[in-house]
Amino acid sequence: MIAYRKLNEGDLDTFIRMRIAQLREEGAKEEIDLTPALKDYYRRHMSDGTFVSWLAIDGDRIIGTSGMSFVEKPPYFGCPSGKMGLLSSMFTDPAYRRRGIAKELLDRVIREAKEYGCGTVQITASDMGVKFYTAYGFVHNGNFMQYKL
Repeated sequence: MIAYRKLNEGDLDTFIRMRIAQLREEGAKEEIDLTPALKDYYRRHMSDGTFVSWLAIDGDRIIGTSGMSFVEKPPYFGCPSGKMGLLSSMFTDPAYRRRGIAKELLDRVIREAKEYGCGTVQITASDMGVKFYTAYGFVHNGNFMQYKL
């Protein structure tokens, strides 16, 4: 039986290992240790309420993760509140995929974004995730661009 609960500080080491595994699975090749920066980020933003994560648990093992960072931009017509959710850390252990776990985790963090007052949620989806997010109701924004500093 899969149980769901929010991420807490005691889960961070496992959560970060899973986040790094997810990034590698998506093709990240950089050879830097992200662990300290991730730990710092999650601690700060969990404590100020601008990051929330729900976990899927089987027994005492985390088998699925989700994450939602809350940011604020100047309001615009597509998001009059200016509050946005940035979805990340969506990962399910390969042995548990195609059982509805990711959808349940996504439902929970989407609810958190609504409660926070977000007008939109954005994600940079992996190739594998595009069908999942499209089926959920996400739409492509063809103008998304990024400039690396």
